Amino acid sequence: MASDMPHSCSRDQNVNEFTILSYHEIADESQTLDSTYAVTPSHFKEQIEWLRDNGYHFIDIDDILAYRKTSKPLPKKAVLISFDDGYQSIYKNAFPIIKEYKIPVVIALVGKWLESKDKVDFSGHIITRNKFLAQKEIKEMLSSGLVEIASHSYLSHEGIQGNPQGNMQPAITTRQWLSDKQAYEDEKSYQQRVHNDLLQNNVFLEKYTGQKPRVIVWPYGRYNSKVSKIAEQLGMPMGLTLDDGSNTRITPLSGLRRILVEQKMTLKDLELEMWVRNANFTDDDRVTKAAHIDLDYIYDSNAEQLERNLSALLERIEKLGVNTVYLQAFADQDANGAADSVYFPNRHLPMTSDLFNRVAWQIATRTQVKRIYAWMPMLAWQLPKNNAAAKDTVVTLQVDPTHLNMGYPRLSPFSDKAQKVIKEIYEDLAKSTYIDGIIFHDDVTLSDFEDDSTFAHEQYKKWGLSESVTQIRKNSKEFQKWTQLKTNYLDSFAMQLAQIARNEQPGLKTARNLYAQVALNNNAQEWYAQSLAESIKNYDYTAIMAMPYMEQATNHTEFYDAIVKRVKEEECGVERTVIELQTVNWRKDNEAISSKELSDTINHLYDLGVHHIAYYPDNLFTNNPDANKIKEDFIKKSLRMHTLRQSDSITNKEK
Repeated sequence: MASDMPHSCSRDQNVNEFTILSYHEIADESQTLDSTYAVTPSHFKEQIEWLRDNGYHFIDIDDILAYRKTSKPLPKKAVLISFDDGYQSIYKNAFPIIKEYKIPVVIALVGKWLESKDKVDFSGHIITRNKFLAQKEIKEMLSSGLVEIASHSYLSHEGIQGNPQGNMQPAITTRQWLSDKQAYEDEKSYQQRVHNDLLQNNVFLEKYTGQKPRVIVWPYGRYNSKVSKIAEQLGMPMGLTLDDGSNTRITPLSGLRRILVEQKMTLKDLELEMWVRNANFTDDDRVTKAAHIDLDYIYDSNAEQLERNLSALLERIEKLGVNTVYLQAFADQDANGAADSVYFPNRHLPMTSDLFNRVAWQIATRTQVKRIYAWMPMLAWQLPKNNAAAKDTVVTLQVDPTHLNMGYPRLSPFSDKAQKVIKEIYEDLAKSTYIDGIIFHDDVTLSDFEDDSTFAHEQYKKWGLSESVTQIRKNSKEFQKWTQLKTNYLDSFAMQLAQIARNEQPGLKTARNLYAQVALNNNAQEWYAQSLAESIKNYDYTAIMAMPYMEQATNHTEFYDAIVKRVKEEECGVERTVIELQTVNWRKDNEAISSKELSDTINHLYDLGVHHIAYYPDNLFTNNPDANKIKEDFIKKSLRMHTLRQSDSITNKEK
């Protein structure tokens, strides 16, 4: 099989120490409750035999805990088998195979379902209790010494209302919308609800089975730092998720990653999934095919029209064939370049509408899209005048009226008050929405005449520089040092914001918009405090705004070629760079760029070896760009950047 070392462009260069497989029902399709995640008994046995015959070693919870506590080595190619939900078919169809091959497994149980007498409310469907494990069956399996039970919550394997529009979302991580109060539950109530649920399940399972769980299998794979801490306090330090990626030495014990085994998964599919996890590719090696969408186009003060717009958007996204959406989370109502309101509940800015969560959830659950990024400013916030940080803005040194002006107001990143407000905005976003990533706006920038605020002066002194921008600009060595320090400072702040969001969305990825000139002009870092090399190093993806009309490029092909050539000069540049195209010519009355030109550009970029492509803006009302043509172009690109070579595959070798 392929090398068990991580890919050279992996964010985590530690090896995958063990793989966890997540099964649900083991039954023939005619007997399943949800055939999507059901594996037939014959396929389950085939997969177990394949693992055994190809050098995998089955491990249990004790092995993982001992390794993490004492560094006791795990066997090479270690794999843990887990079952979610506690279906009766596990006992009937999987347990005989488990006993035959002496495989240790973990079975996650939902207390409320087991405690029910005759009927079970299974995600809104009423089914008979005998579809789930009986008490005597659980105890028989436990007595074998091969089975360990885990908590799957008592009554949180369900959806609760997550927004005013009525979307039902995972109970463990959702702050519930209380219709009677027209408000969300507060943080204290949320955490107490989760604590009570997990405690109730532990008490029930210990009494019902004789074994107290020390593992929490998060319902729907959803969790956050707060519920992980609650679980650990209740004696469950290990949490199993459905996050992508490897389980390396730095993967938190509370957030171990699993491969979800689905009904249609062949042995080759399973091998590919395990190879991808083993190589620890960023974002499971997905190719980006992204539409950058303005939520302003969807919002309407008329609720019925808004829903019609949303339905049209969902239909369009399906037609586009994109797998990623960059979704606007803010609004710039006075068109001055700074966000003065947002589409999610928060502490500091007016809310145009509580809409972002609704749209993101609908896209995630009703279309083929796999990744939704919240498009957010970092500094370009126009706070209400009564906000204590409202006046802590970037100051541009006014020495020459023709010098570069960034074009929009920003809060100073050197102001403690401004930083606190921005961090809280990002925290509120992450608490109230379901996102896979954040794409930072192009405002992660300071020109070579910025920032000349008093807050910045204090920071410059700490850096050992002259106090003012005027003084720094007079000294070429100081100027160069200042440029690099500003670049690093902005990127560092972006990473802090990402970590705040990851406390709520642990698998969150980062992307940022970068000006094309940063890739084309050696002096651009001085102008913008943006660096292609630093961006590729710090962010999961760098989305270069490759927009020749905006840049007034005379030869568009040469423009794209030069950007791609520069990207290829950076280590992991191609793997981590998105080329973002423009679909309108803003310099010519927002004239739509022809479908043929856009198609030719996409195909040219693919021929150059580009993996990731996005475009902006998408206008569903004018079909710009043409949905059928975009899909036709995007479908030519495979779903992953790398392929498992025939020579590496072990499904084709002699066992």
